[in-house]
Amino acid sequence: MKPLIALTALFSLTTASQSPLRDNQAPLPKPPIPLKGHLPLMSSNPPSVQPSVALGDILGSNRGLTSFSSFARMQPSTDTRLSDLSTNTTVLAPLNSAVDALPRKPWEQPGDYNNFGADAYEGDGGQDRARENMKRFVEAHLVPVSPWEKGEKSKTLGGKEVWWEVKEGRRVIMPDEVEVERVASQVGNGELVS
Repeated sequence: MKPLIALTALFSLTTASQSPLRDNQAPLPKPPIPLKGHLPLMSSNPPSVQPSVALGDILGSNRGLTSFSSFARMQPSTDTRLSDLSTNTTVLAPLNSAVDALPRKPWEQPGDYNNFGADAYEGDGGQDRARENMKRFVEAHLVPVSPWEKGEKSKTLGGKEVWWEVKEGRRVIMPDEVEVERVASQVGNGELVS
């Protein structure tokens, strides 16, 4: 009985897909073809590709990335980039736990304390310094390429040259050898890697 039901369902789907579109219908987009050498999905549950969704729409939906998501949204230039479906980006989003483990807040720089003292981030000038530091932090995690192929060297928006390799079955971002946990999402304008 089960094979008959499966055959009937398959036949129904096949016949329906061959019927002409109505005036108000559009064909479904074809899923993208995986590129050889593209950042591999080594997870047992690869993310679904959402071609009409932007990185800016999904970045905050991952609970483990909320800190970085809020930092990226505070920067008009990066928020605009991540929302633009015509501008591809690979986001190397640090987990909340990684942000929490930093020796200082992302908007703090030791040089600022050396130059301006304990009140380095007070007043308008201090807030401007903090915003600029935060912008540099976010831009250091945005690669203006997607798909990003293995071994392809690219500069982050912050200016650092990076590439990725597979070492002992792990994906690592070079030259700092930061391990990639997974490709969290693939959307219309790039990938979210954590």
